[in-house]
Amino acid sequence: MSRSSIRRPFIAGNWKMHGSQATNAALLAGLKAGLPNLPKGEAGDDAAEIAVFAPYPYLDQVSRLAAGSRLAWGAQDVSRHAVGAYTGEVAASMLRDFGCRYALVGHSERRSLHGESDALVAEKFSALETVGIVPALCLGETLAERQAGDTLKVVFRQLDAVLAVCGAPALLAYEPVWAIGTGLTATPEEAQAVHLALRAHVAARDAAAAERLRIVYGGSVKAGNAAALFAMPDIDGALVGGAALDADEFLAICRAINV
Repeated sequence: MSRSSIRRPFIAGNWKMHGSQATNAALLAGLKAGLPNLPKGEAGDDAAEIAVFAPYPYLDQVSRLAAGSRLAWGAQDVSRHAVGAYTGEVAASMLRDFGCRYALVGHSERRSLHGESDALVAEKFSALETVGIVPALCLGETLAERQAGDTLKVVFRQLDAVLAVCGAPALLAYEPVWAIGTGLTATPEEAQAVHLALRAHVAARDAAAAERLRIVYGGSVKAGNAAALFAMPDIDGALVGGAALDADEFLAICRAINV
């Protein structure tokens, strides 16, 4: 099995609420030192796009330290509002103002800890697209939902909320909730089945968009299981949590991409 050559793999680290100026600088220095040694594609270009999602206070630091390297970066969330009296919120235009390329929306921790609904996630997705930032839409089911056989029902519902108002996404992250930070992970075959189903669901509306759509896997991705996951034809990379806080481990995951 092989991945479509249309889709350039995407491997990103989600730092969540971790970091300091000192630890960020050390981590980024390690990543920048290792990036030139990552696999190349057939044309000699970089085989995968590499990115980090950092906490808001450190986005400017990341943008400065990543400048001149192949490292892309993004935010972990965004406000649904464009401007106004929304104390504590960060607008998509503010992120775009200093070069943010990506932003996560709908991460399971936002859905579960902050009560974010599918409709709210779709509003945030739209806010990002409006200013030209690529939303990385996170989808995933709980352990109870998987055991009930409702995995596809859940992820299709989450995806349909966005499709109804924004059209086909460019980047999805399938993150089964039961595999985030637990040490558990879906088998490559289990993850592939969901990725394939998500692509088919988009294809029913827009076949060309589905072929271009990058769907990455998140859920306790480590150097030891990355190669098996990346060998699946519809797994286009990874959204990495804890392992992304260690430069050597994250780079090892990046090296596991099959070209």
